[in-house]
Amino acid sequence: MVIKVFLASSSGSTAIKKKQQDVVAFLEALKVDYAQLDIACNEENRMWMRQNVPEEKKPANGIPLPPQIFNEESYCGDYDTFFDAKEDNSVYAFLGLPPPPGSKEAEQADKAHIVENGTHAEETNAEGNLDDSIEVPVEKCNGDAHGEEGEEEGEVAEGETADDEAMEEETAGDKAPAEEEAAVEETDEAHAEEEEEQEEEAE
Repeated sequence: MVIKVFLASSSGSTAIKKKQQDVVAFLEALKVDYAQLDIACNEENRMWMRQNVPEEKKPANGIPLPPQIFNEESYCGDYDTFFDAKEDNSVYAFLGLPPPPGSKEAEQADKAHIVENGTHAEETNAEGNLDDSIEVPVEKCNGDAHGEEGEEEGEVAEGETADDEAMEEETAGDKAPAEEEAAVEETDEAHAEEEEEQEEEAE
């Protein structure tokens, strides 16, 4: 990609000359490949520049003044936008070029990339923690469910034990009256035998 700078070599305006020199000197300092296209001596360059500058970027009279900067056929901007990009250390972005390693613009891009990655990592961790927080109550619920089942089983076992004890008590209760009846019968029999013996002695 070649940066095209449209200039007017024979311009009578000192301000325009100064702006053109400023742009060219800065591009040379950055070692950016560029081509100077003179609109004063070449009518084709003049017409091409006027046709390819966006309408919203043209002045009120419709005739853009040099310097105008393009990246191949893509319009980058005029001197004012170039100056703003230079002040913001974003000339490479303005030109549509990747910043070289070690440049201020590259460092800013790296910092921005790190910040974006850090934010993304935090969001991922937050989502992971959210998933964990969702899973914990489920496990807790399962544990409670198992605990309730164990308690129910314990209650059933206790109930069965209580029922068994009640049955034994009832059985023991049934045996006690039977033994009492047998003892009463034996007493009655012994008493009857005594009466018979007394009657025999009386005779």
